[in-house]
Amino acid sequence: MSKLKTSKLTIEDLRERAETGEIDTVLVCMVDMQGRLMGKRFHVSNFLESAQEETHCCNYLLATDLEMATPEGYATTSWRKGYGDYVMKPDLDTLRLMPWLEGTAMVLCDILDHHTHEPVPQSPRQLLKTQIERLAEAGFTAKMATELEFFLFRKPLHELRAEGYRNLEPISDYNEDYHIFQTTKEEHVMRPLRNHLFAAGIPVENTKGEAEAGQEELNIKYADALACADHHVIAKHATKEIAWQQGHSATFLPKWHPDRVGSAAHIHLSLWQDGRNVFHDADAGHGMSQLMKHFMAGLIAYTRDFTWFLAPYVNSYKRFGKGTFAPTKTAWSVDNRTAGYRLCGADTGAVRVECRIPGADMNPYLAQAALIAAGLRGIEEKLTLQPPASGDMYDNADVPEIPSTLREATETLRNSAMLREALGDAVVDHYVRCASWEQEEFDRAVTDWEIARGFEKA
Repeated sequence: MSKLKTSKLTIEDLRERAETGEIDTVLVCMVDMQGRLMGKRFHVSNFLESAQEETHCCNYLLATDLEMATPEGYATTSWRKGYGDYVMKPDLDTLRLMPWLEGTAMVLCDILDHHTHEPVPQSPRQLLKTQIERLAEAGFTAKMATELEFFLFRKPLHELRAEGYRNLEPISDYNEDYHIFQTTKEEHVMRPLRNHLFAAGIPVENTKGEAEAGQEELNIKYADALACADHHVIAKHATKEIAWQQGHSATFLPKWHPDRVGSAAHIHLSLWQDGRNVFHDADAGHGMSQLMKHFMAGLIAYTRDFTWFLAPYVNSYKRFGKGTFAPTKTAWSVDNRTAGYRLCGADTGAVRVECRIPGADMNPYLAQAALIAAGLRGIEEKLTLQPPASGDMYDNADVPEIPSTLREATETLRNSAMLREALGDAVVDHYVRCASWEQEEFDRAVTDWEIARGFEKA
């Protein structure tokens, strides 16, 4: 690996490195509804000449599913409307090296209407930016961090695909939670992942083994909300590419095996004002300010409304289960990993809330936007935070359940007056269609379980 360079790029940096031949390719990327990078590879000369200003993409990129199908039912685009263009406007503050790809830089784009050049509100990055603007109007900024959990498998993706994703073999043979010896065996993947991300300007803190065979966790330092989401999608993309380069596979599917622990993507959040964490009050219980209590009360009150933004697929709900460290209840507790919301850093200036509900498949822009919207509503309504719950939340019958299926979460999203006010009807309807299409596709499927159970016996 070449000497690490930890700064992001300016246009002048890019021009200089293009002249020396160090960079010849620029990935110009948007983030789709599924949280994936989509875009084009530009020769650096063309990017510097024109594409740094804007380029275009088909507007179906915000109206597809994981398979890139084009379902009907979206108001923004359709066969009837001819699937026109969106403008991809590079955010040059995100320009950076992709050190694991030779001669390559990348930039993230905002999505604009092709005719008006106004931001497209359904774009995940714009959706989060809108909630950040609402926070700013109230005088706050959000500091957020995400934890990325995923599994590594021994075989490369093309072999697993050819085998129908059966007989999946994790890269290790036993639970490797905090296990240094076992994770040493995986450093040919994890060391370049840490170093390449750091060289790309992603503030990586650490990696560790997680609580299952072949399960890893990547932790990134907190940042402003938009940068946090940007870091997350780039890190997730890098994980898949670097695992592939090393002859392995990485998956962020929340539940790949019924008897294995699932993968989460916990979100840490605090509000700041004038360089100070306004969630902190040294004189209050647990160091929690009244503002923080209102915010957390909003999270809890509206969890069922926004669960889809944390768990967007049928498989997402297979992860929630008793004794799995994946929460099933909306309660909050002090440093208790069975609760949906965990108070971290109690009685310190780093006090914050950790939302433990999202799975590894979440789109961070959507999840973070939903948390901000609900917390802001809690502040606006001065909602009262109930005392922390204690003990095993799984058996606490007094605490509301998180929606347990995609179908249920779709309906709570559809009927959320809070989200319709905070995000707009057009945005909510757009993502309700995304959710309902996923359910429709699953309902059409005939699973291995059904065939094995009923082929002979039914």
